[in-house]
Amino acid sequence: MKQYDVLAMFSGGLDSILAAKSVAAQGLAVLGLHFTSPFFGHPDKIAGWSADYGLDIEAVDVGPEYVAMMDARPLHGVGKGLNPCVDCKILMLARCRELLGVYGAKFIVTGEVKGQRPMSQRRDALDIISRDAGVRDVLLRPLCAKTMKPTPMEESGLVDRERLHAFGGRTRKPQFRLARELGITKFPQPAGGCKLTEFESAKRYVPVFMHARPATDADFHLANVGRQFWAGAHWMAMGRNREDNETLARLARPGDRLLDVMGFPSPLGLVRALPGVDWNDAALSDAAALLASYAPKAAASGEPVQVLARLVTDAGATGAGSPGETMPWPDGEDRVLTVAPSRATRLGLADVDWEALIPVKKAMFGESQEDDGY
Repeated sequence: MKQYDVLAMFSGGLDSILAAKSVAAQGLAVLGLHFTSPFFGHPDKIAGWSADYGLDIEAVDVGPEYVAMMDARPLHGVGKGLNPCVDCKILMLARCRELLGVYGAKFIVTGEVKGQRPMSQRRDALDIISRDAGVRDVLLRPLCAKTMKPTPMEESGLVDRERLHAFGGRTRKPQFRLARELGITKFPQPAGGCKLTEFESAKRYVPVFMHARPATDADFHLANVGRQFWAGAHWMAMGRNREDNETLARLARPGDRLLDVMGFPSPLGLVRALPGVDWNDAALSDAAALLASYAPKAAASGEPVQVLARLVTDAGATGAGSPGETMPWPDGEDRVLTVAPSRATRLGLADVDWEALIPVKKAMFGESQEDDGY
């Protein structure tokens, strides 16, 4: 395995690019670590970033431990959505520390700027993050280093402090100026990228935390796809287009049902078999009727239609991830259900409303903290 001097947390945003390039400019070998989970990450962009910025970059999947952290309730709270920004940084920096020895690296770099984010980049929050992640002796924040005490890397001469920076606050002008100095002409505009900050995504996740006990990262990958319908703990995801349908087929795991209207173009539905949830014939027919109502030609026919409810028995056959704990169907066989297309179901399957979920969110994760405001 190739060895490096530095591991740099690399989101693909301008600050992470500048931090990595600032250290690389001092002759140090830098490896960018791009963290991924159901809530953030773009591993498909890594090859392009490497070409654009001349950096080696590796994807690091933290999905399982991230979901476990959320499920246990983040110690430092969440923002207006479900974003646990302080605990998120702690988790990723702790993983960086574990990986130092793997790559022979001496220290870690981040693109944090003191005062830029009110939740996770206040001075006290930066101290908490480095302390709780156990990285105080190996963490360098190049963009705001001159506004903070010298690190061991600077004191030893491994890094030239005079070539670091004193950025602070929310202005982006110093970053744009540094980008020009470093010859970086291609970079994203300031933005977020974490789905946990978005209300539209957060409303997809709260029911999963409520009913999937314990939740897995595979559950949240499913929650990101297509339309989402819930009735209590009964959960169905439905594709909006061909890409969604293909993704749902890949995400199906043993015990799930894939629903498809027979004889008509149709979205694909995936019924998740959560532990303890009774998907009896009546409930399954309700899901099938709802699915058929989203198949325009089937709904316009004015006649009952048949829906194939295929039992998923082999994760490998669908390209699914690791199967979680699932409940078996009563007879373990595929079904053909005859239903009248309908948006109104006896079970009550429906989209969820964020405002209605806010009290649940507060009960599960506490009051909203000051938000980083992506």
